[in-house]
Amino acid sequence: MEIKSKPWNMLFLVFLGQLVSFSMAVCSFVTSEISSLGADARLTQSFFSYLLLALVYGAILLHRQQKLLIPWYWYLALVFIDVQGNCLAIKAYHYSYITSVNLLNCCTIPWVMILTRFALGTRYSFWQFVGAGTCMAGLALVLLSDSNYSDMQDASKRPLWGDALIIAATFCFAFSNVGEEYCVKNKDKIEFVAMLGILGMLVTGIQLSLFERKNIEAINWSPTMISLFIGFAVASLVFSTITPCVLKMSGATMFNLSLLTTDVWAVIIRVFLYHQQVNWLYYLAYAVVPIGLIIYSMNESSDDEKAPSTMETETQYEQLS
Repeated sequence: MEIKSKPWNMLFLVFLGQLVSFSMAVCSFVTSEISSLGADARLTQSFFSYLLLALVYGAILLHRQQKLLIPWYWYLALVFIDVQGNCLAIKAYHYSYITSVNLLNCCTIPWVMILTRFALGTRYSFWQFVGAGTCMAGLALVLLSDSNYSDMQDASKRPLWGDALIIAATFCFAFSNVGEEYCVKNKDKIEFVAMLGILGMLVTGIQLSLFERKNIEAINWSPTMISLFIGFAVASLVFSTITPCVLKMSGATMFNLSLLTTDVWAVIIRVFLYHQQVNWLYYLAYAVVPIGLIIYSMNESSDDEKAPSTMETETQYEQLS
């Protein structure tokens, strides 16, 4: 889908970014609910989400009947990193709180900017840094609000261990996002999502058969639990469907900046479902972050002009192959 008007293109990009952020917030909320019910099945959660991707996009790939544009082993490397990142992030919810996990996800942003600069040759303008800084300021408002929220004293939690897990996950997400940006910008996004689902299903299937069989047997598969697993898979499908569009239109940095509102969406979900009161700073944060996204996306033209051509990037890739 091509939108010729730059203002409309910018607004559409911000809208897609918020859809991705909302779907991730749903995944976070569902994961937190599964954890609160005593289930520890991070690989099983990932398996069902990859399975749904494989069923939907794998069918499209088979219908095309064309040769892969990127060797399968490159996809396998990206998928393996993505799977480990997802597992670490899901595990973090067992030790930390949903708000803290979403806040620490912002660590992905500086690492993505460094990786895209050296791996893809992306150059960022001054105003793009201003836009990114504005987004981070919005996140700081959420952090300030959380610092005043002191009713979460749960002895079963180990926040520092959970924080360490999510920081490790952001390393994986950064590499995965940059690799996906290359695939969807220079190759084919349908092929990438299909291979992500197929290979992700295989990798998680092998890992859960080795490490998670006892955990699966211990789960009380009530209608509520089954619904939560299905909800996680559907939200992951939406996330993986829209993500390549954002990466293709903008890049991994814009994608991760959009995810800064995930915590705000999670709070909104919590308000509507549990009628909990939240600090007014959350709403201010949701106003500030989109402003930063607009500033960033309005100044992407200078980035595109300075970035290396697709032919140059493909030549570098062929040399690596």
